[in-house]
Amino acid sequence: MAAATRTRVAATLGRHPVGMILAAPYAVYLAIVFAYPFGFSIWISFHDYFFAAPGAIVDHPFVGLDNYKAVLTDPAVRESFGNIGVFLIINVPLTTALALVLAVALNRVVHARTFLRVAFYVPYVTASVAVVGVWLFLFNSDGLVNTVLGPLAPDPSWLVNEGLAMPVIALFVTWKQLGFFILLYLAALQNVPKELYESASVDGANGWNKFWSVTVPAVRPATALVVILALITGANLFTEPYLLTGGGGPNGASTSPVLLMYQRGLQQGEPDFAAAIGVLLVIGVLIVAWINRRFIEGRD
Repeated sequence: MAAATRTRVAATLGRHPVGMILAAPYAVYLAIVFAYPFGFSIWISFHDYFFAAPGAIVDHPFVGLDNYKAVLTDPAVRESFGNIGVFLIINVPLTTALALVLAVALNRVVHARTFLRVAFYVPYVTASVAVVGVWLFLFNSDGLVNTVLGPLAPDPSWLVNEGLAMPVIALFVTWKQLGFFILLYLAALQNVPKELYESASVDGANGWNKFWSVTVPAVRPATALVVILALITGANLFTEPYLLTGGGGPNGASTSPVLLMYQRGLQQGEPDFAAAIGVLLVIGVLIVAWINRRFIEGRD
C-alpha cells in the first residue's frame, strides 16, 4: 500500500517532489496574476463587454470576431503597431550591441569595476517617473540638447516632432535598461573558457577576431535571452510615451498598443476592444519569440 502511494506521488510530482512543492507558490502566483487575467481577456475579446456597477447583472452577448475586425480596421491601432515596430527596430539592436560591447569592456576593467557596474545599473532600478524629468529637461524645445545644437536643433522639437518622438523614447528605454542586459552578458562571459582566447592568440587572432569569432558565438544563448526580453519590454511599452509625450503625442506618433489599450479600455470604456488588441499583441510577441529561437538559438 505504501509503495503504491509513493508511486502515485512520484507520478504526480515527478522524481523530485520537493522541487515541485517549492515551486508551487510561484505557480499559483502565475495562475492568479497572469493566466487567469489573460484567459479572461480572451473571453472578453469575443463578447460585447462593458463595465457595469458592482453587483449589477448585465448580459454580455457573444460577438465572435467583431472586436477583432474593429481592431484590424482601426487606423489608430495600425498606427500604434507601426510605432512599436519603429521602437523595436531601434531599441532591440541598439540594446543588444551596446550591452555586449560594454559588458566585454567592463569584464576587462581592473580598477573601479564595481563602481562602473553599479553606475550602469542605477538607471535600471530607478523609477521611470524619476528620470523622465531629466530627459524632458534635455529634449524640450528650450532644453539642453537644443541649446547645444543651436540652429541645428529640429523644429518642432524632439518630443513634439512626429518623426522623432518614438526614436527619442527608444533611446530613453535603451539607456534606462542597458544595465540589466549588461549584467546578463557579464554572467555569460564568466562561462567562456579562457582557453578559447589563448588558442585564438596562438593562431594570430587580434582583438576584433577574438570578439567576433570567440565571444559572440560563446554568448549566443545570452544574446537570445537579451533579444527576447527586449522584445517583450518593447511590446509592453506604456510608461515612457505616457510620461514623455503626454499620452502618445504628437498626433498619436508615440502611441503604443498597450497605451492604446489603456485609452480605449479604461478612459473610453471599451474593454472588449482593448482585450482584442491585447490578444493580438500576445500572438505577435509569441511569433517573434519563435523566430528568435529559430534563427538566433538555432532551434526548431
